Amino acid sequence: MISNTETAPNRGEYGTLSWINVAFFGAFHALALLAPWFFSWSALAVAIFLHWLFGSIGICLGYHRLLTHRSLQVPKPLEYAITFIGSLALQGGPIFWVAGHRMHHLHTEDVDKDPYSARRGFWWSHMLWLFYPQGETFDYESYKRLAPDLDRDPFYRWLNKNFLLLQLPLGLLLYLLGGWSFVIYGIFVRAVLLWHSTWLINSATHMTGYRTFTSEDNSRNLWWAALLTYGEGWHNNHHAYPNVAKAGWQWWEIDMTWWAITILKKLGLAQRVVMPPEG
Repeated sequence: MISNTETAPNRGEYGTLSWINVAFFGAFHALALLAPWFFSWSALAVAIFLHWLFGSIGICLGYHRLLTHRSLQVPKPLEYAITFIGSLALQGGPIFWVAGHRMHHLHTEDVDKDPYSARRGFWWSHMLWLFYPQGETFDYESYKRLAPDLDRDPFYRWLNKNFLLLQLPLGLLLYLLGGWSFVIYGIFVRAVLLWHSTWLINSATHMTGYRTFTSEDNSRNLWWAALLTYGEGWHNNHHAYPNVAKAGWQWWEIDMTWWAITILKKLGLAQRVVMPPEG
């Protein structure tokens, strides 16, 4: 396990605090706390459904396995649709997300080069990296170099620039379907829960869990993180073989995103799916 007390930098070494980011994430967390006053079973169902749709299909399948690692291929219109769903998750545009994750794999746990290095401590890798933005991670002219395949595509450049605005039509649709209850749960509760689920892969799965493969980093397989992230918590498997489309390799390693990929395969919509090596 990483000894964070020995490797984490002093708070002053984090850089400049972005009060805009603090206000943005703080406002979403505060509005999510209104949930008890707007509760309904249908609103909760909306939050759970969108957590799965935006998280498993949009982020895990789309941003991560499809775009970042090219673990499978799907027809371009379907790729665009899945990426659009990922952009609704409020985790940044596709070029930003893919570039940051590729940087993470290139320099895993390097204190200076990994955007969310676990060696800087749990809270840095979980969320402080967003509050103290590092230039190369957040500067478009810098990070786009790690995702040239996406940056060449006008649609992905548009999503990267306008993903935040997409919450407005989504919020309007939710309001028309179920009023403020659907908005609170479908936008704010869903976003906060999905953020922390995803961030646990940056933080917790580099600190605790079991290791199936010996790798140069401290990635771990963590069952409860895998359940919260539709399979991404089998992180040691992923870091050992990052281009493999299947994160859970053992029968007990539940990987719901892989179930979706399996359905796409059976429908003939997923091709060149990278499988674990035999033996």
